[in-house]
Amino acid sequence: QVQLVESGGGLVQAGGSLRLSCAASGSIFSFDGLGWYRQAPGKGRELVAAVTSGGTVNYATSVRGRFTIFRDNVKKSMFLQMNNLKPEDTAVYYCTAQIQSAIYTSPQNYWGQGTQVTVSS
Repeated sequence: QVQLVESGGGLVQAGGSLRLSCAASGSIFSFDGLGWYRQAPGKGRELVAAVTSGGTVNYATSVRGRFTIFRDNVKKSMFLQMNNLKPEDTAVYYCTAQIQSAIYTSPQNYWGQGTQVTVSS
């Protein structure tokens, strides 16, 4: 069974930092199409950051310069370093990845369980 397990959320004051982690488990052959999304109360899910296997990264305009996405291919993990957090960053954060495993013949899209980030003013 393939899973993405997130950790690192919590409560922080504005201007503070948090690092989110997302680790894949299971029999995994490839780990690609990595990204972090977030969903604030009453809003739709939005892309925060994404990184390709070639190292190309994309950030939402609202987080560029404050957030950094990076990956550890050996540990099949990804991270989101969030600095200078603002109250408007408050949301549930989800990681996602395209994973090729022994279960299916083609890569499948997986989501983490979500982790709450709350930024107080």
